[in-house]
Amino acid sequence: MAHYYTDNRDLKSERRKITFNYHEHVLNFQSDVGVFSKDSIDYGSRALLASFEPLKNISVLDVGCGYGAIALSLAAVGENIKCDLVDVNGRALDLAKENAGSLKLPNIEIYESFCYENVHDCFDLIVSNPPIRAGKQVVHEILSGAFDHLHIGGELRVVIQKKQGAPSAKLKMEQVFGNCQILNRDKGYYILSSVKKQERPE
Repeated sequence: MAHYYTDNRDLKSERRKITFNYHEHVLNFQSDVGVFSKDSIDYGSRALLASFEPLKNISVLDVGCGYGAIALSLAAVGENIKCDLVDVNGRALDLAKENAGSLKLPNIEIYESFCYENVHDCFDLIVSNPPIRAGKQVVHEILSGAFDHLHIGGELRVVIQKKQGAPSAKLKMEQVFGNCQILNRDKGYYILSSVKKQERPE
């Protein structure tokens, strides 16, 4: 059985268009079977996006990007945003590339990576709606691995449902970063934020 956190290019295609209103911008995304939340932008992603005012002059990494709804929305309403989007789902990556093109967004890099395996840069912001069904180990790898891919002062911001592990995710982020703030609670979804205040001790 195929899962959205695997490469789904071989599944039969049933394309659909999703329209999303974000900070007074109307954004259109192409979706398909075999990707996460194929029929609409899921509530968790919407809650995460709602926690941001339009960004400016910032680099962003979206881990587990799907068809690109989170990072591409941030880039579309922001100013001078550089975004890297990574996922293991080939169909999702193809859709993300198409969506970035149709939105005419510059400074977008989209490539395959399991967590941070193929990520070599550091960023001002890392965002994720992590693939809960891939298991706690993968989710915590996304949380802990973020530290080494953030600039000093950079932020990891994620959305996780309380019943799907938000309290343990908060503890993990506190262990890794030394801090974790709950920015919002929305219908059981927690928006969690940690800031990288210093490099790891030698």
